[in-house]
Amino acid sequence: MSRKGISFTALIVAVAMLGLMVAGCSSTPSASDSKEIRIGANIEMTGSVANYGKSAFNGIQLAFKEVNAAGGVLGKQIKIIQADNKSEASEATNAMTKLITQDKVSLIMGPITSSNAIAALQVAQDNKIPVITPTGTNAKITVDNGKVRPYVFRSCFIDPFQGVVMANFATKTLNAKTAVIYIDNSSDYSKNLAESFEAQFVKNGGTVIGKEAFLQKDQDFKSTLTKIKALNPETIFIPAYYEEVGKIAKQAREMGISVPFIGTDGWDDPKIAEVAGAAALNNTFFSNHYSSQDTDPNIVKFVEAYKKEYGQEPNAFAALGYDAALMVVDSIKRANSAEPEKIREALEKIKDLQVVTGKITLDANHDPIKSGVVIEMKDGKQTFKEKINP
Repeated sequence: MSRKGISFTALIVAVAMLGLMVAGCSSTPSASDSKEIRIGANIEMTGSVANYGKSAFNGIQLAFKEVNAAGGVLGKQIKIIQADNKSEASEATNAMTKLITQDKVSLIMGPITSSNAIAALQVAQDNKIPVITPTGTNAKITVDNGKVRPYVFRSCFIDPFQGVVMANFATKTLNAKTAVIYIDNSSDYSKNLAESFEAQFVKNGGTVIGKEAFLQKDQDFKSTLTKIKALNPETIFIPAYYEEVGKIAKQAREMGISVPFIGTDGWDDPKIAEVAGAAALNNTFFSNHYSSQDTDPNIVKFVEAYKKEYGQEPNAFAALGYDAALMVVDSIKRANSAEPEKIREALEKIKDLQVVTGKITLDANHDPIKSGVVIEMKDGKQTFKEKINP
């Protein structure tokens, strides 16, 4: 090859390399970008549990808005990058991949439901990006086959705690000796809660006299409710989400089933009263992460700020989204870095952090040690019943 040919080839190579360098400079900012800290939100903004996702996202946005207004973190503004997982496990996995590979986030918040979280977590684990779910309560989210997932955290208590709380409430407050468990057979959340409730209810001297199941999006529950009515239980435990619970309560009351229904945080949405009708929800109770009626100064301040921002009462999903955001901010401050590994290390060391729902200390499984509450429904409205300490 001639000297001229070599020069021309070298020029082509140089131009190609320059193009790559320019492309690299214009790519999505990394975790160490000097102007912002990028936080992903893998959230159920549409689909069957969109109300949960929107509430949690509202809480997250409010917390970060307040932090940014006060100067941000480490002199940087927090930027939330949202990916709608459409309330589906496969979409939650896709959203996780996008946020990590394309958006280059330092941490991901969500998914909101346990099934979606469990489906998507491995992507974050493989890429060593920390995840914090505000409301995924299934124990398997943070512990897989006895091993703690090093990059996964949560701001809510876990299902076994809720199951125990409601079993104790059923036997000690309602004085129930018999119960029927009615679960959503398409939900890991529902199955896990049923197990912990039954174990504690039996331990307390109660008897589970029947178990029935339905599937998410079912509309007619009367056939199964007829079987349950014939068993004549003193209480019915329904660890499920608000859409189906509302329909079950409505149809059950129409059939003359008047015993107390008890459930868990999946009931927490105003739409449950729209679906069931206010009267059908009388004599029903569920465990939750907080009550907006609590007079704790931190709760009062949060409720006022949330109402001012969104014009509505914040439910537990909103409070837990806000709490998770505070956990993220606290960890970035203590890590003095927005690098994923350093944030992960700081998250593990959270201790006595004051958030809306109380003070959070993470245990060895990355689960919060915190209080819970029991809510009673009266004429379609949530009323504070009692508080349960861990």
